[in-house]
Amino acid sequence: MVIKLWLPASTFVIAAGVILLLQGPGATAKEPKIDIGYVDNGLNLTATHWRKDPATGSFVPKLDGPSAAEDPNQYMPDVHCRSGGSDTPDRGCLTMECPAKTPGGEEGTPVIWKQAPKSIANPQWTDYPAISGPTCLYDAQPENVLANIAARILNDFRQLPVNPGTLQAQPFPHTLKGGPTNFYTTATEQAFNITILGQTVQLRATPASFTYTFGDGTSLGPTPAAGYSIPEADWLLNDTRTSHSYTATGNYPATITTSFTGTYSVNNGPPLPINGILDLTTPPKTIQVWRTEKALVADTCQENPTSWGCPNAKK
Repeated sequence: MVIKLWLPASTFVIAAGVILLLQGPGATAKEPKIDIGYVDNGLNLTATHWRKDPATGSFVPKLDGPSAAEDPNQYMPDVHCRSGGSDTPDRGCLTMECPAKTPGGEEGTPVIWKQAPKSIANPQWTDYPAISGPTCLYDAQPENVLANIAARILNDFRQLPVNPGTLQAQPFPHTLKGGPTNFYTTATEQAFNITILGQTVQLRATPASFTYTFGDGTSLGPTPAAGYSIPEADWLLNDTRTSHSYTATGNYPATITTSFTGTYSVNNGPPLPINGILDLTTPPKTIQVWRTEKALVADTCQENPTSWGCPNAKK
């Protein structure tokens, strides 16, 4: 997935929790490049090269291409945390540390993000609701964080410790030649919260299809059927969508491969699909297939323990 973000003059563009900044009134004047990255509880904000607007004296992004639709709001990083402004202890910015991101680099400045309508001159600034609490402002070369996350998300998804579930069989460990053996899986949807490029990313893995390998050279799937447990009285009587009948006796290593699809969300933004799947196969489970024989006997095993078919019968 490729995400291109274009900035018109004096605006912010907000996409999936990542914000591209324009410096407004009240912000600390810095060189015309800024970046805001996660440090402790800060949000990573990225931008392009900046230039000084000769009409207003404020910094605006230098654009080489078309701009996006106008955002009705303007945004400002309020530096009152370090400039003697009014602050309350619960805001956290008075005690927030913004250490340098690289050895010998410049420390960041704690800021509280503000917003106001662009249509109002000298507006009353209010807290920007999408960012709770202070974050760190840095003077560094920006990067397109959303595009970089999108480029690597499939690899990160495939590194997750997703539980593949287990393969279950009924009956087990012994089943009968020619009789139905019911197979099913316990794979479930799973969610993970990780950090990628300083951003909080939630990934969700969802079982989408299943391939049953029965160990005798036959298989079923891919199929959306995960199977299900059935009562013991039905084991040798009823076929399910995921049942299998073995045609010969022996020991067979059965497995199931679950294909997981995924979504990811950056900084509590909307869920985005991951273009790829994660295939996980369970360890083999040995199915012992026995045959049945019939004979007429005169005594029960209690009456004659050595009678045909009894545990103590002569081989």
